[in-house]
Amino acid sequence: MRAAIFDAMGQPLRIGEVETPEAAAGQVLLKVCRCGICGSDLHMTEDPTFGLQGGEVIGHEFSGEVMDVGADVTGLKVGDHVTAAPLRGCGTCEACKRGEPAWCANFSLIGGGYAEFAAVDTFQCRKLPWGISAEDGALAEPLGVALHGIMRARMQPGARVVVVGAGAIGLAVAFWARRLGAAQVVVVDMHDHQRERAMDLGATDFLISGPDLDRCVTEACGGAPEIVFECVGKPGLIDHCIGLVAPRGRVVVLGLCTAPDHMDSFRAISKEVEIVMSVFFSMPEFEMAIRALDAGTYAPQHLISDTVSLDEMPQAFEALRQRTTQCKVLIAP
Repeated sequence: MRAAIFDAMGQPLRIGEVETPEAAAGQVLLKVCRCGICGSDLHMTEDPTFGLQGGEVIGHEFSGEVMDVGADVTGLKVGDHVTAAPLRGCGTCEACKRGEPAWCANFSLIGGGYAEFAAVDTFQCRKLPWGISAEDGALAEPLGVALHGIMRARMQPGARVVVVGAGAIGLAVAFWARRLGAAQVVVVDMHDHQRERAMDLGATDFLISGPDLDRCVTEACGGAPEIVFECVGKPGLIDHCIGLVAPRGRVVVLGLCTAPDHMDSFRAISKEVEIVMSVFFSMPEFEMAIRALDAGTYAPQHLISDTVSLDEMPQAFEALRQRTTQCKVLIAP
């Protein structure tokens, strides 16, 4: 089969032939319908922290059609459209049984979506309900990540919320915050590229970061924000969010930062700020994300900016290293 292959750090992905996977016992073989390009994939190909050795096929936001089923598979059949959570656990421990494979002792984050076919464990798959397309199903993973952040924030209806970073995860957080009852959802970014998309997803205001941001945020929220979501992942931004949040507020960190960071701990403790980290999601959150794809007042499909072919994918992947008007780019292999 054809796939986008990672060769080495700093080199573009390469389209080539790799062996087509087979559905082992407890697995299904998917014909990949769509796979989203995630910011963490960009990190993986430029930062050795993630351990890529060369020869891997990455891509973890994918949906597809079941083409074959392995032994002992129940609940799925050939022709079903599914979306796959990239969180692989053992399937039998207490963490897996409660739908939290990210906390399994044998946890791994799978890839394989930048290809024509992928083999996945059935307990990672969820069948898409009638009316939700396999094209949209690839959004379930980033929506699940964002929803987990909202759950970690313990957000209450009527909350004043600020989202720092207008990438796909930040905009998905804004979508969930508004959908689940926040009164004010203000998105902050260095650029104006995603203003219209943020408003379509439910944001109440969009601000450009600058020297007077504290005052602008307070005015836009009608008071200092009770929750600030850090969705960029650059050193210094947790401290930046501590400065924006109200006393006894929460800073929820979803941005993936592999570099050492620092913060003004005296300011944080003086305000009694609660700092909450958020990573991955639970399977119930993943299922809730799938249901959200059935259009409502604010449609998460607004996250999609482009769909490209597998041949176009390496160029589109590299282009996302620079900030543009693009948001969630999907691959149609």
